[in-house]
Amino acid sequence: MPETDETLMYLIRHGATPANEQRPYVLQGHGIDTALSETGRRQAEAVSGFLASRPLDIILSSPMQRARETALAIARPHGLEVGVLETLTECDVGRWEGRDWGSIMQEDPEAYQRFMDDPSVDGYPEGETYGDVLQRVEGVLDKVLADHRGQAVVVVAHNIVNRVYVARLMGWSLSRAREIRQDNTGINVIRGRDDETTLLSFNVRFHLDDAGL
Repeated sequence: MPETDETLMYLIRHGATPANEQRPYVLQGHGIDTALSETGRRQAEAVSGFLASRPLDIILSSPMQRARETALAIARPHGLEVGVLETLTECDVGRWEGRDWGSIMQEDPEAYQRFMDDPSVDGYPEGETYGDVLQRVEGVLDKVLADHRGQAVVVVAHNIVNRVYVARLMGWSLSRAREIRQDNTGINVIRGRDDETTLLSFNVRFHLDDAGL
């Protein structure tokens, strides 16, 4: 259990969807709301098993189906309900929604290069930048840490949501946030204490390795 004056947050990416498993993978953003794939369900059960013996007080999720399914699997052994944080929906990827990186590189090369150079200011065309996403989610996640002192909280969100928040905690420029790997059901462990928020570890994937995933 966390100390009475701290919050322990497990910030987790959802399990895989069919779009995540395509190569090159397809951008879903917040407009494509699909269920987990078979592999994604296995990943959700693996992270659920990994956290089953750890005391958890609250489970929160993005409203998207892939996140809620993952959160429900984690909540089940603890007998907890899943709360929804609407603000934690995945990034708006604009006109690239439903497209793969190969077609984007060929058909939209200038916008693609600007995005690769600095997604914090040149984001998804007609969608959000990484800066937009951080502005949208950081206050919500900071409030979770502040409001649940003495508790352990799971938050299930998305690749870009988690990346930008972890980048902030690491003190990295958002222009480098794409370098932060977030595997499906990878766990970021964050401690909130007084006015200090500390990233203890990121993209923990022992449960995936143990399950051969």
